[in-house]
Amino acid sequence: MTAPASFASITLRSDRLLLRPLREADADDLFAIFSDSRVSRYLSHPAWTDIGSAHELIARNVAAVEADKYVYLGMERVSDGRLIGECSLFNLMPQCRRAEVGYTLAHEAWGNGYIGEALTALLEFGFMQLALNRVEADVDPRNVASAKTLERLGFQKEGLLRQRWIVGDEVSDSALYGLLAHEWKVKRG
Repeated sequence: MTAPASFASITLRSDRLLLRPLREADADDLFAIFSDSRVSRYLSHPAWTDIGSAHELIARNVAAVEADKYVYLGMERVSDGRLIGECSLFNLMPQCRRAEVGYTLAHEAWGNGYIGEALTALLEFGFMQLALNRVEADVDPRNVASAKTLERLGFQKEGLLRQRWIVGDEVSDSALYGLLAHEWKVKRG
């Protein structure tokens, strides 16, 4: 993989979003997003109950990004400067030129195409700047909207891992999706 000088300096733009590193001022917006049970419904952890979780996430991700362990970006809506979500390329495997993609969006922003827009910018960066060959996604199969977004971007469902997650008392499966660099390039034209 060829990386930029530092993952901490990455800023990506789309028509309506600025994807940028997290900062301490994002804590309130992150807490609002991750404490919403509608948002956390399909995540691998329960809804947050304490603002300290937001501060911990910011500190952990700022340190990891500065160490070039993974790409983690806040999704700032250009029209009002509000942080409405986050997206990441993590579990980077340089030898295999592979990464996983993750994302979360505030409930108030659902249904507006923001995830597709953010992931288009992030995937373009991953395939073109990091020279990734493969990007994977792990989605709760009940999260139909997320699966449809991945499929619109060209991801193919490749399998199902049964009872992979246990969050609280709820057991859920994982649908696995993959997108290859040559498929992305064909889709992007």
